[in-house]
Amino acid sequence: MAAVHNSGFRLTKEHFLVAVPVAVVSAAAGFLVSRYLSSRCCTKRHVNTSFSKDSPKVVHSFDMEDIGAKAVYCRCWKSKKFPYCDGAHAKHNEETGDNVGPLIIRRKDA
Repeated sequence: MAAVHNSGFRLTKEHFLVAVPVAVVSAAAGFLVSRYLSSRCCTKRHVNTSFSKDSPKVVHSFDMEDIGAKAVYCRCWKSKKFPYCDGAHAKHNEETGDNVGPLIIRRKDA
């Protein structure tokens, strides 16, 4: 039983039985490789890895009168003095190629 197309190509039952599993395995392998590669580059990770993990949201509030002349706040979540900056972003930036820095608040008269 052979199917004959206008091009003269003959697809036998044996060819079909070999081609289908090869196509299915190739498609599955391509799908798995693409999922693996996309998960490596686009993984959603937590920024906060250690501070107030039992809280649904980490929020710090400060009164402007209590700040003094200047306050420097961490934005990389790596500071050992969080929420204040201790310069940990420099190492983080060097290791990751990121460019994060602190939030600096100054009084106008300072």
